Amino acid sequence: MSEFFSGEGFHPNLRRRARFVPRQAVSEATLPIVRRLHALSGWRRPSGVEVVSISREVRVRVHRPARSTGPVPGLLWIHGGGFVIGRAQQDDALCSRFANKLGILVAAVDYRLAPEHPFPEPLEDCYSALNWLAGHHEIDPTRLAIGGASAGGGLAAALALLVRDRGPITPALQLLLYPMLDDRTVARAEVADRYRLWNARSNRWGWASYLGDADPALAVPARNDDLTGVAPAWIGVGTYDLFHDEVLTYAQRLRAAGVECDVEVVAGAFHAFDLIAPSAPISRSFFARQCESLLTAFDAGRGPAE
Repeated sequence: MSEFFSGEGFHPNLRRRARFVPRQAVSEATLPIVRRLHALSGWRRPSGVEVVSISREVRVRVHRPARSTGPVPGLLWIHGGGFVIGRAQQDDALCSRFANKLGILVAAVDYRLAPEHPFPEPLEDCYSALNWLAGHHEIDPTRLAIGGASAGGGLAAALALLVRDRGPITPALQLLLYPMLDDRTVARAEVADRYRLWNARSNRWGWASYLGDADPALAVPARNDDLTGVAPAWIGVGTYDLFHDEVLTYAQRLRAAGVECDVEVVAGAFHAFDLIAPSAPISRSFFARQCESLLTAFDAGRGPAE
């Protein structure tokens, strides 16, 4: 980072972090090294986390609330990483916060990664995990949400479309944190120097890895011509996120299709700011908004006798 970095424009809570966060976290050349580092980090399983293999290809990490009685709401969580890196384990802290704050069961899915496993394999892994979660004896299937961050948010949006078309689950909410929705996105020149972790070059490579030979019209949520009938959405994004514009466009299209959609735009925030600085006031506020949205969706799914 330049010694003349001033932090101008970044939210005050994020200025110091922005100095040290790279503009591109992984590239095609560094992919093997980054994956190796991911595999070596965080090898210990936090207490209370159960790892379940639901098929030969798919595992989930199950986070239960400290106290619960009877069937509880559930959240399928999908990690980020541009489709090419990442593990469910990286979001253990976040998933445990959701579970204990809301009294819900959270299942974080380890889906197969591109480019070795392009579309539709990662999406099908998420679909399998959602069906497993919906049938779990601890879950109230009428109060089930799907969510994810970055590429995980894009997969969550794609999963919402898939279950609309295929069933049998009707999610109460799709919780999309700075989701990766559109392979056509290009950098906004006026703020491109403030992107962190994921820039336009990363985006082109990540999408190319995920799509392989697939038809983008089938694989990319933003290219879907019909958004009617999908689950209500909560979408959050920062103003210095590469995905800012595509998120707002997708939200407008959801609303035009009659889908309830709340959008939280965080001024001066870069990509994955809340995971980089989880204790910052701006990140705690961002998390609180997500919890409010989930609680509202779960309350709407309660039966009249509950």
